[in-house]
Amino acid sequence: MSKEANNSKAAKSFKGKSLAVSIVTVLMFAAVLTFAIYEGTKNTITINANGKTEEVKTHAKTVGEFLKEQEIEVAEDDYLSQSASAAIKSDTKIEWDKAEQYTVTIDGEAKTAWTTKNTVADILAKAEVEVSEYDKVSPALEEEVDEDTAISVEKAFEVTILDGLEKKQAWSTSTTVADFLKQQKVSLSELDRVEKGMDELVLPNSEVKIVRVEKVTDVVEDSVKFAVETKKDSSLLKGKEKLVQKGQQGIVKKTYEVVKENGKEVKRDLKKEKVVKEPKKQITAVGTKVVVAAVSRGKDTTPAAEKETAQAKTVKASAPAKKEVSAAPKAAQASEPAGKEMIVSATAYTASCAGCSGITATGINLKANPGLKVIAVDPNVIPLGSKVWVEGYGHAIAGDTGGAIKGNKIDLFVADQSAALAFGRKQVKIKILN
Repeated sequence: MSKEANNSKAAKSFKGKSLAVSIVTVLMFAAVLTFAIYEGTKNTITINANGKTEEVKTHAKTVGEFLKEQEIEVAEDDYLSQSASAAIKSDTKIEWDKAEQYTVTIDGEAKTAWTTKNTVADILAKAEVEVSEYDKVSPALEEEVDEDTAISVEKAFEVTILDGLEKKQAWSTSTTVADFLKQQKVSLSELDRVEKGMDELVLPNSEVKIVRVEKVTDVVEDSVKFAVETKKDSSLLKGKEKLVQKGQQGIVKKTYEVVKENGKEVKRDLKKEKVVKEPKKQITAVGTKVVVAAVSRGKDTTPAAEKETAQAKTVKASAPAKKEVSAAPKAAQASEPAGKEMIVSATAYTASCAGCSGITATGINLKANPGLKVIAVDPNVIPLGSKVWVEGYGHAIAGDTGGAIKGNKIDLFVADQSAALAFGRKQVKIKILN
């Protein structure tokens, strides 16, 4: 081939390559221009996904289209700052936080909750678990946790506390008696007693009973009875008593240790006893004297027969007694003895009545000594044992008493019953000689 032909062929080849290059260039420019125009029409939005922020360009018209474009599936419990139907603008900001699963145990029963929040309080709220101020929650409500953290709730129940005499209601979770008392800020002394064991569990509707125990010292003064001593006294008529020494009670101080439970005494121990004042015994003289002889008589007023009777301690003749009772001899009236004088109402009695023992209040046996001159008196007026002179009766002794003899009354002993009945009642003059 000639040189010219080769040159012509080369020129044609060059022209073809130039055209191809031009076409490619145009196409590339068009593509770049198209891409530039396409990219230039995209909206730039900011998305924060699970804490990671980035800017993304998109032709998506809504938030939902954008999330689908980004292959982000939003679950029911996830957090999305915009609704899926919200329009995309150039300054749109989207926040998406994926929910995490938490497990909550309520009194041993497990329950799950999906939430994007991580505080215990928020998780319990999402799980629809209501807690009171008395419930026990672990971890604490304000703590932040992750999905691996075990969250437990112990629901509180009502417990009765009987603290001494005070009764009150309290809230508690299942715990020991010791921890329950600590929670309730109940302090115990060394002597106090809890009816339940301290390591026992507190259960719903149970009662924790506390017995408050205290020991106190009680000092009291008690009286000590005095002893009573009697001494025989031959100078006193039998049946009469005389106080020689008045008794006085002693005083003893006693120290007790007293145990009280809930304020009530349950035990008392005598620890010490001290005599503060010794008792003084009472001494009483008891008369032993028995009058068995006739009283002395004046010369002019005592018949010879009576003198004989007094000496022999026996009177067999009752006629002289009748005579003396019925009327006072003039000689006796003429020589009245000296003494305290009074006018009394006089009656007569005998020892021979039915049921009568014949023994006077001073121990005189009238049946054995019918000739004695004895009168019954009121001791408050005429003391027993007094020697007296009675008008129309003579010298006698106040040796008896009587239920009806009160005040200025006397009863004359007469051996003969008919003479006593015949005497009746008279106003007579008497004299107390001693």
